[in-house]
Amino acid sequence: MNALEQARDDYLNHVRAERGLATNTVAAYRRDLARYLGFLEARGIRSVGEVTPVEITEFIRELSAGQARSSVARHVVSVRTFHQFCAEEGLAPSNPAAEVSPPKLEQRLPKALSVDEVSRILDAPDRTEVTGLRDAALLELLYGTGARVSEVCGLDVDDVTAALSDPDGGIRLLGKGGKDRVVPLGSYAAKAVSAYLVRARPALAQAARRHTPALLLNQRGARLSRQSAWAVLQRAAEGAGIDADVSPHSLRHSFATHLLDGGADLRVVQELLGHSSVATTQIYTLVTIEHLREVHAAAHPRAR
Repeated sequence: MNALEQARDDYLNHVRAERGLATNTVAAYRRDLARYLGFLEARGIRSVGEVTPVEITEFIRELSAGQARSSVARHVVSVRTFHQFCAEEGLAPSNPAAEVSPPKLEQRLPKALSVDEVSRILDAPDRTEVTGLRDAALLELLYGTGARVSEVCGLDVDDVTAALSDPDGGIRLLGKGGKDRVVPLGSYAAKAVSAYLVRARPALAQAARRHTPALLLNQRGARLSRQSAWAVLQRAAEGAGIDADVSPHSLRHSFATHLLDGGADLRVVQELLGHSSVATTQIYTLVTIEHLREVHAAAHPRAR
């Protein structure tokens, strides 16, 4: 193992143990740095102290020729934090990446469904059937709480029973990085979950070989996967006659957009979504402004 590889491993151990980054994040850093170190070694550089801003700029230029800007930006972050660590630990005399900035990303607005489209999706499952009751509970939870699909699929029965018995309570969602938050359940979601627990889950649980605490079950009695949840939503959207590409995140986007359209405070929406920074949530304000422009253009006699 050469000096560059040793510095990389020291850095990855640091972000894993000291900063507590998620396993997937550490793995992404490892992939990015593997490419970066390969670039440096091809140019005869064997230690972090030999790197200058010139090499880093050339690396970014090479990436930019064949990678999406989001991928280039992620690599830049990996390289900058790696060199910052090396400088702080005395592995290099300075940080050659200090002045290097990631490329500016195009701000893409999240796709939000209209209130009518969401209502049609939520009404699509056949609630006279066991799987239809489960699908209705899943969809109502996704839209009613704004949760990520992984958060909803990860719920256990015990996570919702307290919220069902206490109208003023909420359900605890385990989000990214192990951070949890409590969100209101809402009357529609509570009704759908209650109906599922009484009339459907016991039948689905019979197919399981062993007891599972999972709230949402598949037809084998095991925890419903994210992929299966995606398929449920696709079927519901098709049944609702919606041709647009709809994903579980579409319901999360719609949850946030509809709250802001209704006058909710941005900070409240941030807490409900589980965003660590309000800057992440602010993109939804652009959606509502765009909606206002459309309404203004369609309704005002001198808008066109």
